[in-house]
Amino acid sequence: MTRPALIGDIGGTNARFALTTPGAAAPYAIHNLACADYPGPVEAIRAYLTRLGLEGVDIEGDRAPKEVCLAFACPVHNERIIMTNNPWNFTRQEVLDALDLTLFKVINDFVAQALGVPHVAEHELVTLQTGKASPHTVRLVIGPGTGLGVAGIFPGRYGWIPLPTEGGHVSFAPTDETEQALLDHFRHRYGRISVERLLCGQGILNLYLAHCALSGATPNCDSPAAVTQAASSGDTLARDTVLRFLKILGDVSGDAALTLGARGGVYLCGGIVPRLLGWLPDSRFLEAFANKGRMSRYTAEIPVHVVTAPWTGLLGAAEALHNEEVK
Repeated sequence: MTRPALIGDIGGTNARFALTTPGAAAPYAIHNLACADYPGPVEAIRAYLTRLGLEGVDIEGDRAPKEVCLAFACPVHNERIIMTNNPWNFTRQEVLDALDLTLFKVINDFVAQALGVPHVAEHELVTLQTGKASPHTVRLVIGPGTGLGVAGIFPGRYGWIPLPTEGGHVSFAPTDETEQALLDHFRHRYGRISVERLLCGQGILNLYLAHCALSGATPNCDSPAAVTQAASSGDTLARDTVLRFLKILGDVSGDAALTLGARGGVYLCGGIVPRLLGWLPDSRFLEAFANKGRMSRYTAEIPVHVVTAPWTGLLGAAEALHNEEVK
């Protein structure tokens, strides 16, 4: 029988593990474990494999995974991996030795999102702009979540080539008087303002509190979820916040598409945008995405999709496992 490989997508709070058949992208035996319950990835992986054994999944002996690819929500370019939002701190060699692995790959979590996009099923894409994808060109993958992830992927000779960026940290550029007022408000508090300051989970709350401050209103929301709930219930400032969030996301996505030359399409990933799908028709997202002056025709022809697949990061980890372009 074919020995399965183990893949994982690990953030500050949760570690999502799965098995995959080498050469295939589809993950199975997916389980979510709380990072706080384990001192590091070795213990979490052992707990995951024990759980599978208790459920009757054959992962013993010659079926035990010897190849592992894990995506982490932190920088991964050094031998030692230090998680940003949980206390896990380990070296690649420690994991390789402890689990007796023949292959251990470590990638960034948003690189995993990007690599997963080509494997997402058509029914898990919501098309916002049909456009016309150009073959053998860059695709932009962008996703507001805990921060703002921005990456590209390019079809290489041996597999998809990820193009990691720190595009979430470019400067916020206002395009109207409201956004100029928002920039002045945030600059007074933080100094330089990156787009990630606004385009993330906390950014929704930041935008809401700024709207309240600029209008002299008392805030009624104290979390991003409360803002979106209030918007759905008819709260004017909360509604303006959600629509402004999507408009700014359109601006930034269009700028990133121009920067990368992403004529292969733009894919909106992460947990936030799929929850705001109902707001997109009333927002100015597509107007802002395409409104690029002399380059407006260029951006208006780029396909734009929202990715609703729940396991995109795991798909990317499976893709990276034997992808020669991913070191």
